[in-house]
Amino acid sequence: MFDQLSDRLQKVMKFLKGEGKVTEKNMADALKMIRMAFLEADVNYKVVKDFEARIREKALNQEVLDSLTPAQQVVKIVRDELTAILGTSEKPLTFAGTPPSIFMLVGLQGSGKTTTCGKLAKWALGHGKNPLLVSCDLKRAAAQDQLKMIAGSLNFPFYEMTAQQMAAPQEALAELVRFTKNRGYDLLLVDTAGRLHVDNELMEELRLVKDILNPIEVIYVGDSMTGQDAVKSGQAFADKIGLTSIILTKLDGDARGGAALSIVSVTGKPIKFVGVGEKYDKLEVFHPDRMASRILGLGDILSLIEKAEKETDVQEAEELARKIRKQEFTLEDFKKQLGQLKKMGSLSGMLGHLPNVGPFKNLGQAQIDDRKILHFEAIINSMTAEERLNPKVINGSRRQRIARGSGRPVHEVNQLLKQFLEMQKMMKKSAFQKILSSLR
Repeated sequence: MFDQLSDRLQKVMKFLKGEGKVTEKNMADALKMIRMAFLEADVNYKVVKDFEARIREKALNQEVLDSLTPAQQVVKIVRDELTAILGTSEKPLTFAGTPPSIFMLVGLQGSGKTTTCGKLAKWALGHGKNPLLVSCDLKRAAAQDQLKMIAGSLNFPFYEMTAQQMAAPQEALAELVRFTKNRGYDLLLVDTAGRLHVDNELMEELRLVKDILNPIEVIYVGDSMTGQDAVKSGQAFADKIGLTSIILTKLDGDARGGAALSIVSVTGKPIKFVGVGEKYDKLEVFHPDRMASRILGLGDILSLIEKAEKETDVQEAEELARKIRKQEFTLEDFKKQLGQLKKMGSLSGMLGHLPNVGPFKNLGQAQIDDRKILHFEAIINSMTAEERLNPKVINGSRRQRIARGSGRPVHEVNQLLKQFLEMQKMMKKSAFQKILSSLR
């Protein structure tokens, strides 16, 4: 979502490096470019103003100006200040010393709050927690249906509040806490009412739920696609309800990034997670320093490695390494690797984690059609076992049959076979074999 801002800021850094030496004049020009880049990204004006003032003060320090690499010093200053805007460092969720920990999710209707409740439950389960889901919309009984469906699809327990119970919220919520403790659930995830906009009725209802449940985390779920509207509503929830943390949804969308770059400063609360896709496993811990590096084109290799470790089957990886060493890599193995790539998300997203320098330069901006993976899988699935094991037997008539079976044109079959044969040749090179040996 930061593509436009990232592109503009990288141009500013390139401009400064091209100047050779940082002066008050070219720094003023650079700050003007930074200011315009932030405002066009829909960042809060006060946040931009403070950011610009801090950059000016630090960048024009005499020690920086007299250094051998002033432009690089400025890049570091911009990265550090960008990290500060985003929240300085990763902030983990707080869990109660004595279970259950109660997390209350608040936000406007359509922000992805209920879906995030399911994502958070899935994340918690992976970290040794035993979550129970409940919807505490005290006005609309039908509001529970969506969360109940999500809980069912993920095989999580769901506590259903009846209309009769919701008529007496004090007793109903007290019974909910007792039920959670007695059944041994150590995490209670509470979805709450949403409206299209902030109103007094909503705030009174949320305050009532919060006062009775006394949650250890009150999490604002904001739609990053709405830009400053998410920031304004987040500030309203912080002022009237009180928040402990923020989850931003749809960070994989085509928004300009203003919400992520403003909401921490405006609300004073950290972003702890971001939603990066529709599936329930697409919830990621937010790292301000890594995000700042990505925006400036410096890459985020750590997140890419973590994603690979999470999605890669260790046994399959070891078997693949063995086959490569023995030069037994087949199209069937190639198909398995395509499946692993799909699990890690879009290719464009993965390339966006690479630094925009050296051999990786401009890879992050490459427009890659992720449907190619699906097409290649379809082509391989249309091959016989013999053809996957030994693609050299695939002649013209076989290529036409494979193309018909996969629904893809013959030239794509040729493209796949060419790329696979090139991979095999590369794997036979001694340098590649040495690298593999060192990894054993």
